Amino acid sequence: MGDTAAAQRLRLLQAEFVQPTRSGPGDGRTPTRAHSTAPINLGVLQQIQAAVQEVETHTRAAAPEAGPFTDPRAERVYDWARQQTAHLDAERQQAREALIYRQSMEHALTTGDTSVVRRQPCPACGCWGLFWREAQHKAVCVNRYCTDEQGLARTWTLAHLAQQYIAERNSAAARAT
Repeated sequence: MGDTAAAQRLRLLQAEFVQPTRSGPGDGRTPTRAHSTAPINLGVLQQIQAAVQEVETHTRAAAPEAGPFTDPRAERVYDWARQQTAHLDAERQQAREALIYRQSMEHALTTGDTSVVRRQPCPACGCWGLFWREAQHKAVCVNRYCTDEQGLARTWTLAHLAQQYIAERNSAAARAT
């Protein structure tokens, strides 16, 4: 995933997934509604607002001199965060990038794209056998030898996977130079 993946996925959420789900003509019978449905998908709208708020809060905590994010296009919050924190040390920039990467994976999962989890190696065994388990909101390793102390399959949060990915990407970049 490139640096613009999070913004592109957030833009996709706004453009396509905020719209209410449409159902086709049924069998001719429709229940009488007491209230009309919301004109947009409120769950996705709340996710977008929460993502912007989280990035803004994180950025202002790291760089108190940063002004508020005022752009009406939510996907620009990532560029704003990078501009406001470009002067910070590498550790804080890595934390920012891990937040953005995690949100990018969350946006993809909201659209139904679980392949973003499968593209991550298991932090414990290194195999490429991670799958998204929606009920737990965690990635699970399907390698039968990769278990925890209770003998259960290891699970990983998106935050952990994002931190590992960004740390490895930065380490590889440092070795390449």
